[in-house]
Amino acid sequence: MSVIPAGTAVSYTITYLEMTARPDWAMPRLPEHIRLERAIDPPVWYFLTLYDAVGRDYEWQDRFDQAEEDPAALQAFVRDPEVVIWTAMGHGWPQGFFMLDWRETGVCDLAYFGLVPQAVGQGWGRALLETAVLTGWAREGVGKMTVNTCTLDHPRALSLYQRLGFSPVARKERRRVLVHDRDPSRFP
Repeated sequence: MSVIPAGTAVSYTITYLEMTARPDWAMPRLPEHIRLERAIDPPVWYFLTLYDAVGRDYEWQDRFDQAEEDPAALQAFVRDPEVVIWTAMGHGWPQGFFMLDWRETGVCDLAYFGLVPQAVGQGWGRALLETAVLTGWAREGVGKMTVNTCTLDHPRALSLYQRLGFSPVARKERRRVLVHDRDPSRFP
């Protein structure tokens, strides 16, 4: 498959999923070289750095647009005490992250999840996702967990969410102009 150049308009589908019961699996073990760090009152640049490192290949652009159009709203989201970033640190650098959003009563939204390109395919992404899910459910009063993914994300993202117990509840069709060249052959 050939590279789709930046500036090309593409269609994509967003799938919204939810999980209505806490899964019964135990907290997974992450590799010994990975430790989770919770960001306390993080600056916006930290979030955007992780967002870019994980999402650049998948056209994660919305938060950069928000940083330009409404930086106060982005800062309020990132710094909200009900929104938490967990970074998977390994060998001294971020290898992935997840962000949990408990702002809606009774709901935990897995707002962001992913690995940097150098960590994809190393065999521990599922364990990190299971950790994110159990961390989301650990808060008192959570009765539902939500997540969304789209056809611009990693091609196995939707099926992985479904294997872990998330069920699709809605889909939306969208179009966007690519900001970066897109090389589908890079996705293992």
